[in-house]
Amino acid sequence: MADPDRVAVVTGASSGIGEATARGLVGAGFSVVLGARRQDRLMAVAQELGGRGLPLDVRDRASIQAFVDAVAAEYGQVEILVNNAGLAAGLAPLADGSDDDWVQMMETNVLGLLRMTKAMLPLLRRAPRAHIVNLGSVAGFEVYNGGVGYTASKHAVRAITRTLRLELMGEPIRVTEIEPGMVETEFSLVRFKGDRERAAAVYQGMQPLTGTDVADCIVWVVTRPPNVNVDELVLRPIAQASTRDVARRS
Repeated sequence: MADPDRVAVVTGASSGIGEATARGLVGAGFSVVLGARRQDRLMAVAQELGGRGLPLDVRDRASIQAFVDAVAAEYGQVEILVNNAGLAAGLAPLADGSDDDWVQMMETNVLGLLRMTKAMLPLLRRAPRAHIVNLGSVAGFEVYNGGVGYTASKHAVRAITRTLRLELMGEPIRVTEIEPGMVETEFSLVRFKGDRERAAAVYQGMQPLTGTDVADCIVWVVTRPPNVNVDELVLRPIAQASTRDVARRS
């Protein structure tokens, strides 16, 4: 049963890793507040889980503030913040890259994470203990052809997480980065702007991770004893050794 005094906020919670994480956190006893742009899907998930769904576009500062104000008014404090909202856009080399794609990734993956975390910090500090979980990627410490905008944004997530860990040292707030490899969600469909055939080809001949696989790791991290901080956790499908090395069945 969800504990009303243990509140977890998950961004990008209408599908994929965010939705799976919300389900896992409810199973671990947390009350969940879910944020995302797609309201129809978000509200269906929130209603099913007995949580609260609120509009949230992390690229919009006014949307972030309205979300945080609503959480503060209803709950007063937050124990868990899962910064899951993020995306990849395009797979072109730098010379052919789209400025619009780069701006979208930087505003979502980097500025959105910074602004959301800053806005939520007062609520996290009100809790007896708290935990910030940032969704990074193996692209935060590896690179690949065509991934310049996305890898740059995820390298930034890694830097933000490590800096935050230093700045919050001495406070009862844990900070973790989760760094998945290939996960089959809507990630590639978004990257390729709805091209289902191209998105499916990314996972052809191998078994990728699922959103639930990543969510299991997030739930494990936040349920460690309060004195334990898992700084970073890397997970990949067994068929993937790096961003460029993947074993595929013929």
